[in-house]
Amino acid sequence: MSAGKTRPPRDISGLRKAVGRVSLPGGQGGAMARARKMLDLYLETAEAHGQSFEATAKALRAGHAALRIGGAELEAQATRPGGPAARAACSAGCAWCCVLSGPDGGVILEAEARRVHAALAPLAGQPDGRDWMPKACPALDPETRMCRIYEARPMICRSYLSEDAEACREIAHGTPAPGPGVLGAQGLYLAVQALARAALRGLTQVPTYGLARVAEGALGGESEAEALAAARHAAPVLNEERARLGGGL
Repeated sequence: MSAGKTRPPRDISGLRKAVGRVSLPGGQGGAMARARKMLDLYLETAEAHGQSFEATAKALRAGHAALRIGGAELEAQATRPGGPAARAACSAGCAWCCVLSGPDGGVILEAEARRVHAALAPLAGQPDGRDWMPKACPALDPETRMCRIYEARPMICRSYLSEDAEACREIAHGTPAPGPGVLGAQGLYLAVQALARAALRGLTQVPTYGLARVAEGALGGESEAEALAAARHAAPVLNEERARLGGGL
Protein backbone atom coordinates (compact mmCIF):
# COMPACT_ATOMS: atom_id res chain seq x y z
CA MET A 1 0.00 0.00 0.00
CA SER A 2 1.37 3.44 -0.93
CA ALA A 3 2.17 6.02 1.72
CA GLY A 4 -0.70 8.23 2.82
CA LYS A 5 -3.43 5.71 2.00
CA THR A 6 -5.66 4.32 4.71
CA ARG A 7 -6.40 0.64 4.78
CA PRO A 8 -10.10 -0.28 4.35
CA PRO A 9 -11.74 -1.39 7.62
CA ARG A 10 -11.79 -5.10 8.37
CA ASP A 11 -14.04 -5.14 11.42
CA ILE A 12 -16.84 -3.06 12.94
CA SER A 13 -14.40 -1.20 15.16
CA GLY A 14 -12.56 -0.18 12.01
CA LEU A 15 -15.82 0.98 10.44
CA ARG A 16 -16.52 3.17 13.47
CA LYS A 17 -13.07 4.73 13.19
CA ALA A 18 -13.58 5.34 9.48
CA VAL A 19 -16.94 7.03 10.10
CA GLY A 20 -15.28 9.24 12.70
CA ARG A 21 -12.51 10.49 10.44
CA VAL A 22 -14.05 10.83 6.96
CA SER A 23 -14.57 14.30 5.53
CA LEU A 24 -17.37 14.94 3.05
CA PRO A 25 -18.18 17.72 0.58
CA GLY A 26 -20.69 20.25 1.86
CA GLY A 27 -19.16 21.05 5.22
CA GLN A 28 -19.00 19.34 8.58
CA GLY A 29 -21.69 21.31 10.42
CA GLY A 30 -24.22 20.30 13.05
CA ALA A 31 -26.34 18.11 10.76
CA MET A 32 -23.34 16.09 9.64
CA ALA A 33 -22.08 15.77 13.22
CA ARG A 34 -25.47 14.37 14.21
CA ALA A 35 -25.47 11.91 11.32
CA ARG A 36 -21.98 10.78 12.31
CA LYS A 37 -23.04 10.28 15.95
CA MET A 38 -26.17 8.31 14.98
CA LEU A 39 -24.27 6.06 12.57
CA ASP A 40 -21.61 5.39 15.20
CA LEU A 41 -24.35 4.39 17.65
CA TYR A 42 -25.83 2.05 15.03
CA LEU A 43 -22.43 0.42 14.54
CA GLU A 44 -21.78 0.22 18.28
CA THR A 45 -25.11 -1.61 18.71
CA ALA A 46 -24.31 -4.00 15.86
CA GLU A 47 -20.95 -4.76 17.44
CA ALA A 48 -22.48 -5.27 20.90
CA HIS A 49 -25.00 -7.75 19.47
CA GLY A 50 -22.28 -9.78 17.78
CA GLN A 51 -23.31 -8.92 14.22
CA SER A 52 -20.64 -9.93 11.74
CA PHE A 53 -18.56 -7.37 9.89
CA GLU A 54 -19.78 -8.77 6.55
CA ALA A 55 -23.45 -8.43 7.51
CA THR A 56 -22.87 -4.93 8.86
CA ALA A 57 -21.06 -3.77 5.72
CA LYS A 58 -23.83 -5.25 3.57
CA ALA A 59 -26.48 -3.41 5.60
CA LEU A 60 -24.60 -0.13 5.23
CA ARG A 61 -24.25 -0.59 1.47
CA ALA A 62 -27.95 -1.31 1.00
CA GLY A 63 -28.98 1.67 3.12
CA HIS A 64 -30.57 -0.15 6.06
CA ALA A 65 -28.70 1.99 8.60
CA ALA A 66 -29.70 5.22 6.82
CA LEU A 67 -33.32 4.07 6.60
CA ARG A 68 -33.47 3.13 10.26
CA ILE A 69 -31.91 6.37 11.44
CA GLY A 70 -33.82 8.56 9.00
CA GLY A 71 -37.06 6.71 9.70
CA ALA A 72 -36.79 7.30 13.44
CA GLU A 73 -36.12 10.99 12.81
CA LEU A 74 -39.08 11.19 10.43
CA GLU A 75 -41.39 9.64 13.01
CA ALA A 76 -40.27 12.20 15.58
CA GLN A 77 -40.75 15.11 13.17
CA ALA A 78 -44.08 13.88 11.86
CA THR A 79 -45.58 13.51 15.33
CA ARG A 80 -44.20 16.71 16.89
CA PRO A 81 -47.09 18.95 18.03
CA GLY A 82 -47.19 22.11 15.93
CA GLY A 83 -44.53 20.80 13.55
CA PRO A 84 -44.68 20.92 9.72
CA ALA A 85 -46.64 17.68 9.49
CA ALA A 86 -49.39 19.15 11.65
CA ARG A 87 -49.88 21.89 9.01
CA ALA A 88 -49.72 19.63 5.97
CA ALA A 89 -52.40 19.99 3.31
CA CYS A 90 -51.68 16.53 1.91
CA SER A 91 -54.65 14.22 1.28
CA ALA A 92 -55.33 10.92 -0.46
CA GLY A 93 -55.58 11.24 -4.23
CA CYS A 94 -54.08 14.74 -4.41
CA ALA A 95 -50.95 13.37 -6.14
CA TRP A 96 -49.58 16.68 -7.45
CA CYS A 97 -46.41 15.97 -5.50
CA CYS A 98 -46.11 12.75 -7.54
CA VAL A 99 -45.66 14.70 -10.77
CA LEU A 100 -41.88 14.53 -11.01
CA SER A 101 -40.13 17.81 -11.72
CA GLY A 102 -36.62 16.35 -11.57
CA PRO A 103 -35.01 14.01 -14.08
CA ASP A 104 -35.36 10.82 -12.04
CA GLY A 105 -37.97 11.29 -9.33
CA GLY A 106 -35.54 11.45 -6.45
CA VAL A 107 -32.55 9.63 -5.04
CA ILE A 108 -33.22 6.24 -3.44
CA LEU A 109 -30.95 3.64 -1.87
CA GLU A 110 -30.39 0.02 -2.87
CA ALA A 111 -32.81 -1.48 -0.33
CA GLU A 112 -35.51 0.97 -1.47
CA ALA A 113 -34.87 0.30 -5.15
CA ARG A 114 -35.29 -3.42 -4.61
CA ARG A 115 -38.52 -2.91 -2.65
CA VAL A 116 -39.95 -0.60 -5.31
CA HIS A 117 -39.15 -3.09 -8.06
CA ALA A 118 -40.62 -6.03 -6.14
CA ALA A 119 -43.83 -4.10 -5.41
CA LEU A 120 -44.35 -2.93 -9.00
CA ALA A 121 -43.18 -5.97 -10.99
CA PRO A 122 -46.53 -7.81 -10.57
CA LEU A 123 -48.25 -4.79 -12.17
CA ALA A 124 -46.13 -4.87 -15.35
CA GLY A 125 -48.07 -3.87 -18.45
CA GLN A 126 -50.89 -2.15 -16.57
CA PRO A 127 -51.73 1.55 -17.01
CA ASP A 128 -49.73 3.71 -14.62
CA GLY A 129 -49.36 7.29 -13.42
CA ARG A 130 -47.96 8.44 -16.76
CA ASP A 131 -51.39 7.76 -18.29
CA TRP A 132 -52.70 10.55 -16.05
CA MET A 133 -49.81 12.96 -16.62
CA PRO A 134 -46.67 12.21 -18.64
CA LYS A 135 -44.28 13.17 -15.82
CA ALA A 136 -46.22 11.48 -13.03
CA CYS A 137 -44.62 8.72 -10.99
CA PRO A 138 -45.25 5.33 -12.62
CA ALA A 139 -46.24 3.93 -9.21
CA LEU A 140 -49.50 5.93 -9.26
CA ASP A 141 -52.85 4.43 -10.16
CA PRO A 142 -53.97 6.72 -13.04
CA GLU A 143 -57.65 6.49 -12.07
CA THR A 144 -57.53 6.99 -8.30
CA ARG A 145 -54.20 8.84 -8.25
CA MET A 146 -53.24 6.77 -5.22
CA CYS A 147 -49.82 5.24 -4.74
CA ARG A 148 -49.93 1.52 -5.55
CA ILE A 149 -46.82 0.80 -3.48
CA TYR A 150 -47.59 3.00 -0.49
CA GLU A 151 -46.10 0.61 2.07
CA ALA A 152 -42.94 0.25 -0.05
CA ARG A 153 -42.56 3.94 -0.92
CA PRO A 154 -39.05 5.32 -0.36
CA MET A 155 -37.88 7.95 2.08
CA ILE A 156 -38.15 10.81 -0.41
CA CYS A 157 -41.89 10.17 -0.66
CA ARG A 158 -42.36 9.70 3.09
CA SER A 159 -40.55 12.91 3.98
CA TYR A 160 -42.16 15.19 1.36
CA LEU A 161 -45.13 17.33 2.40
CA SER A 162 -46.80 20.63 1.63
CA GLU A 163 -48.80 23.22 3.52
CA ASP A 164 -50.48 24.31 0.27
CA ALA A 165 -51.98 21.80 -2.18
CA GLU A 166 -52.48 24.53 -4.78
CA ALA A 167 -48.75 25.25 -4.69
CA CYS A 168 -48.11 21.59 -5.50
CA ARG A 169 -50.46 21.81 -8.47
CA GLU A 170 -48.67 24.93 -9.74
CA ILE A 171 -45.27 23.26 -9.42
CA ALA A 172 -46.58 20.19 -11.26
CA HIS A 173 -47.49 22.50 -14.16
CA GLY A 174 -44.08 24.18 -14.19
CA THR A 175 -44.69 27.26 -12.05
CA PRO A 176 -42.46 27.66 -8.95
CA ALA A 177 -44.40 28.17 -5.71
CA PRO A 178 -43.60 28.15 -1.97
CA GLY A 179 -45.06 25.60 0.40
CA PRO A 180 -43.84 22.10 -0.48
CA GLY A 181 -40.61 20.62 0.81
CA VAL A 182 -38.98 17.73 2.60
CA LEU A 183 -38.64 17.21 6.33
CA GLY A 184 -35.14 17.36 7.76
CA ALA A 185 -35.14 13.58 8.20
CA GLN A 186 -34.42 13.28 4.48
CA GLY A 187 -31.17 15.19 4.84
CA LEU A 188 -30.14 13.09 7.83
CA TYR A 189 -30.82 9.87 5.92
CA LEU A 190 -28.70 11.04 2.98
CA ALA A 191 -25.90 12.21 5.26
CA VAL A 192 -25.79 8.81 7.00
CA GLN A 193 -25.56 7.05 3.64
CA ALA A 194 -22.83 9.41 2.45
CA LEU A 195 -20.83 8.61 5.59
CA ALA A 196 -21.42 4.88 5.07
CA ARG A 197 -20.19 5.16 1.49
CA ALA A 198 -17.03 6.96 2.58
CA ALA A 199 -16.36 4.46 5.38
CA LEU A 200 -16.71 1.52 2.97
CA ARG A 201 -14.40 3.00 0.32
CA GLY A 202 -11.99 0.36 -0.87
CA LEU A 203 -14.33 -2.46 0.18
CA THR A 204 -17.46 -2.04 -1.90
CA GLN A 205 -19.31 0.53 -3.99
CA VAL A 206 -22.40 2.10 -2.39
CA PRO A 207 -24.87 2.96 -5.14
CA THR A 208 -27.92 5.22 -5.34
CA TYR A 209 -30.72 5.02 -7.91
CA GLY A 210 -33.36 7.10 -9.65
CA LEU A 211 -36.84 6.28 -8.34
CA ALA A 212 -38.67 6.93 -11.61
CA ARG A 213 -36.36 4.73 -13.67
CA VAL A 214 -36.65 1.80 -11.25
CA ALA A 215 -40.45 2.08 -11.36
CA GLU A 216 -40.49 2.44 -15.13
CA GLY A 217 -38.29 -0.60 -15.55
CA ALA A 218 -40.40 -2.77 -13.22
CA LEU A 219 -43.60 -1.86 -15.05
CA GLY A 220 -41.89 -2.40 -18.40
CA GLY A 221 -41.05 -5.99 -17.52
CA GLU A 222 -37.36 -5.53 -16.75
CA SER A 223 -35.76 -7.82 -14.21
CA GLU A 224 -34.55 -6.32 -10.95
CA ALA A 225 -30.96 -6.46 -12.18
CA GLU A 226 -31.84 -4.73 -15.48
CA ALA A 227 -33.92 -2.01 -13.82
CA LEU A 228 -31.31 -1.23 -11.17
CA ALA A 229 -28.47 -1.18 -13.68
CA ALA A 230 -30.34 1.34 -15.83
CA ALA A 231 -31.36 3.48 -12.83
CA ARG A 232 -27.96 3.59 -11.11
CA HIS A 233 -26.57 7.08 -10.54
CA ALA A 234 -23.12 8.42 -11.12
CA ALA A 235 -21.15 8.67 -7.87
CA PRO A 236 -21.49 12.46 -7.28
CA VAL A 237 -25.30 12.40 -7.22
CA LEU A 238 -25.61 11.49 -3.54
CA ASN A 239 -23.65 14.51 -2.32
CA GLU A 240 -25.28 16.75 -4.92
CA GLU A 241 -28.69 15.76 -3.55
CA ARG A 242 -27.52 16.46 0.00
CA ALA A 243 -26.46 19.94 -1.06
CA ARG A 244 -29.67 20.57 -2.99
CA LEU A 245 -31.93 19.76 -0.06
CA GLY A 246 -30.18 22.02 2.41
CA GLY A 247 -31.73 21.95 5.86
CA GLY A 248 -35.21 20.67 5.02
CA LEU A 249 -38.40 21.75 6.83
